[in-house]
Amino acid sequence: MPADSALESFEDYVKTLYPNYTAFHQATRDVAEDVIPYLLENDDKDGIEILKYLAQPDRVIDFRVDWRNDQNQTETHRGFRVQYNNALGPYKGGLRFSDSVDLDVLFFLGFEQCFKNALTGLPLGGAKGGANFNPHGRSDEEIRRFCQAFITELARHIGPSTDIPAGDIGVGSREIAFMFDHYKSITGRFESALTGKSPAFGGSCGRQEATGYGAVYFTEEILAHHNDSLKDKRCCISGAGNVALHTAEKLIELEAQVLTLSDRGGTAVFAKGLNHKTLTKIQRGKAQRQSLQEICAKLDIEYHDEQKPWQQACDLAFACATQNELGERDAQRLIDNGCRYVIEGANMPNTDGALKLFAKQSIVVAPGKAANAGGVAVSGLEISQNRSMMPWDIDRVDEELRKIMKDIHNNCVKYGEHKGKVNYIKGANIAAFKQLSEAMTLYGKV
Repeated sequence: MPADSALESFEDYVKTLYPNYTAFHQATRDVAEDVIPYLLENDDKDGIEILKYLAQPDRVIDFRVDWRNDQNQTETHRGFRVQYNNALGPYKGGLRFSDSVDLDVLFFLGFEQCFKNALTGLPLGGAKGGANFNPHGRSDEEIRRFCQAFITELARHIGPSTDIPAGDIGVGSREIAFMFDHYKSITGRFESALTGKSPAFGGSCGRQEATGYGAVYFTEEILAHHNDSLKDKRCCISGAGNVALHTAEKLIELEAQVLTLSDRGGTAVFAKGLNHKTLTKIQRGKAQRQSLQEICAKLDIEYHDEQKPWQQACDLAFACATQNELGERDAQRLIDNGCRYVIEGANMPNTDGALKLFAKQSIVVAPGKAANAGGVAVSGLEISQNRSMMPWDIDRVDEELRKIMKDIHNNCVKYGEHKGKVNYIKGANIAAFKQLSEAMTLYGKV
């Protein structure tokens, strides 16, 4: 069967199963476009069946979350956990609190998580969960009560050998602390049922920094492979959350020039480059839940309303905000402004149209499942520390993170290099699929 026909057949299969899940269609197609030709070239018919198997999650948990706000009124939200695949280990993936959360988003994120976790080489399956609850504008007490109500329902479905959630958008160390404390009260057990905890009670040093730092370490490997380095490179970053700020922190440390941060309202521009002193002030403001615009006004930082960061001339673009944030028009601006590398700090931040433009212009794209795997990698290290009852210092964690990101890069090159050029998206998809496929074949799934 020709690759185009096989791909079309697979897409039709997914759309028949989940006709309205457009983000999920995009994520599965992204993988299939690379994996199916590889399988056909190697006459691997079983691999096609495994890919179809992976088009459906193992389990979808949908539950009601009732809680009381500060006015003593009952509010109701929906909570979800998509336990996608545990072929490689217990389910592992973040919890997202946002009014944009629905099953389409969680299916796509859970599917991506399976491939991301496979790339780390750690024994971790894939999952994703959350609730259609927006914590913005809520008091600390409201967030604590919501977290308690949410974990009360979820607790029966998770555990250190079953499913180990972590944080994501809207769920930081504070929310993890609220949920972990209540989980202990419900179960009577102190165990690694959640990661992203504070080192004060079983968390790992370096976990908060891991996704951003890991993205930069992966970028270092890409540049080294192209006989280049980060020193003096102009870097545009989207986002102003945990990933974006720690990406900026590590880039500054490595003497790159950080030109932008952004949020939904607009973009902060640092014409002479962001420095550590200003970054620290921004981090403090974000910790107090101030918007980037508010912080910029207080610090007299240039801020452009309703503008994306991609209008600035740069060498590297770090897309660290959210899915499909970077479209065709943004991609063309980056190309016109001399950008040579695009690093996905967020999950699937590039639209299909943007990726096609980048490919046409030979722009190197580091896919999220590889570039932002540092967060889940250190979550895996947190689990190891919990089980051994032996915490590690920051130097050991950072050393292990660097090694994991280097190994991911090497696997991307192994499966993505052709005639001296590396297609990192292809390399990541094939490397991860082979890991999943081997386990599922041994289980007798096909």
